[in-house]
Amino acid sequence: MKKNLFLIALMGLTACAHTPKNIEGAQVYFAFDSAEVTNEMRDNLRGQANYLKKNPATNITLQGRCDERGSTDYNLALGALRAGNAAHVLMREGIEPERVKTVSYGKENPIYKGTGEKIWALNRNATTVVQGQPEVQE
Repeated sequence: MKKNLFLIALMGLTACAHTPKNIEGAQVYFAFDSAEVTNEMRDNLRGQANYLKKNPATNITLQGRCDERGSTDYNLALGALRAGNAAHVLMREGIEPERVKTVSYGKENPIYKGTGEKIWALNRNATTVVQGQPEVQE
């Protein structure tokens, strides 16, 4: 029994998200035609939430993006869902809603130029942009 409790506690420690030194440009990636936040990306967002908790004067915008396939209207809607789902994870982690804005660029403003699956996968994201001058606390 004690061994099981120790293993459970150890697993809990390894699942904790680290706090990044900077979240500007941090990206959460999505599968094709999906706005679902995977467990791996949820850990990424928990790290961002930790950063925001340590820097209460910092506000962000989550920019939802898609790859170049699909219609403009469809991709704008999907980008909004991606940014919104990422924002909801941050809010569930205790970040105040007024500190998180969302915008969708759909396929109209890709970060990565080019075509093909590798580029498409990189452009299916929600990107964090820090607003104003962030307060930095270690």
